[in-house]
Amino acid sequence: MPDSFVHLHNHTEYSMLDGAQRLAPMFAEVARQGMPAIAMSDHGNMFGAYEFAQVAKGFADVRPIIGIEAYVAPSSRFSRTKEFWGPGGRRAVGDDGEGSKDVSGGGRFTHMTMWAHNAEGLRNLFRLSTQASYE
Repeated sequence: MPDSFVHLHNHTEYSMLDGAQRLAPMFAEVARQGMPAIAMSDHGNMFGAYEFAQVAKGFADVRPIIGIEAYVAPSSRFSRTKEFWGPGGRRAVGDDGEGSKDVSGGGRFTHMTMWAHNAEGLRNLFRLSTQASYE
């Protein structure tokens, strides 16, 4: 019986310094396990979206879901003021009494993972990704 579980948070070889999954073997394994879909959510770029969609054409039973794990900053990249995402804008304190290590960039940015639901959503992700590379 096919599994209805779908991996949504995958970093491919296009996720600089963070992913090593090659697309064809990833799709082959997903198909072998009978999963209905697989998503890509590379860090900060959508460089692999076209190849992801092309490889998916060879696996008719696996639906490709294109996304991005974007970096979200509370202020300008030129700002040198640390901003934190914890309650009241305070840094969350970890078990060691220091600032929590799950806040990226020392509190300057965090991540938001987004997936395209349709063609309009895909265009929106491309637009956001492009805009982010300029700002």
